[in-house]
Amino acid sequence: MKVLVYGAGVIGSVYAARLQNAGCEVSLLARGQRLQDLRENGIILEQALTGDRTITRINAVEQLSADDVYDLIIVTMRKNQVAAILPILAAHHQSPNVLFMINNPSGYDDWLQAVGRERLLLGFPGAGGTLEGPIVRYIISARQLQPTTLGEPDGQMTARLKAIVSQFKQAGFPVAISNNMDAWQKTHVALISPIADALYMAGGDNYRLAQMPEALHLMVQAIREGFQVLRSLGMPITPAKFQLWAWLPEAVLVAVLRRWVSTRYFEIVIARHANAARDEMQQLAKEFQTLAHQASIDTPAIDQLETYIDLLRPGGFEIASS
Repeated sequence: MKVLVYGAGVIGSVYAARLQNAGCEVSLLARGQRLQDLRENGIILEQALTGDRTITRINAVEQLSADDVYDLIIVTMRKNQVAAILPILAAHHQSPNVLFMINNPSGYDDWLQAVGRERLLLGFPGAGGTLEGPIVRYIISARQLQPTTLGEPDGQMTARLKAIVSQFKQAGFPVAISNNMDAWQKTHVALISPIADALYMAGGDNYRLAQMPEALHLMVQAIREGFQVLRSLGMPITPAKFQLWAWLPEAVLVAVLRRWVSTRYFEIVIARHANAARDEMQQLAKEFQTLAHQASIDTPAIDQLETYIDLLRPGGFEIASS
């Protein structure tokens, strides 16, 4: 399979390297210093918990040309960066499959218009980490936490979806298939946005967050509000395991969260990304608020937590953006 990974941050680098090592012919699109690092050093991956390091030589490219032909294009940019590349994807008709692996609570109209129903695929990565100079320090999420999740816009099981799932599995990624990626992604943002905002309330420090019961309680309340918004819009909470948030006692959920946010996994996969991607988290929060307004649901906990997204708050903390 000939693959272009569009975006050379943590996610793009991890998927490009693993797919290349699994036998795909992979190109990785990058710009500036990242492009230079890739051409000089290859993709340097370091497993964040073990320190195991690999170097994968890759074809690093600067642009998607009109005459390039790939079996699959994987877009791994932040949601707030995607609009800028949609005209490029719209003008490129040579590659039959475009997989967006991106947070998205607002639906797919723009993506459908750009690439067409016949080319669009949807997904979300099952990895996270940080890019530190030329080195990607990463973790692949376990299946029970966050598998790579893929689906067709209409929820059908197609031959191309099966082929891509098989290729990702060969590359060592736990994979799940969703028959409702729209619900899956809206649920994900309803969950992750309050988590990120509570982290910002703690100054970006997940270990401090674990010692702030008021922030953890607000997080639980905000997640429940978000799920109420989705249910009001007729959107199923997906995957179904998250329905536990509706009936487990708040004290139990806070206790579980306290342990989880104090882990090294949370720091690497969630906290570091949230601190580096506040611009994306701001856009996702805004898009979810649009859903809340459509549902006419009051969201006091979400509203309170969202005041902490700003990079600088009086008497608060300054968080580096990279």
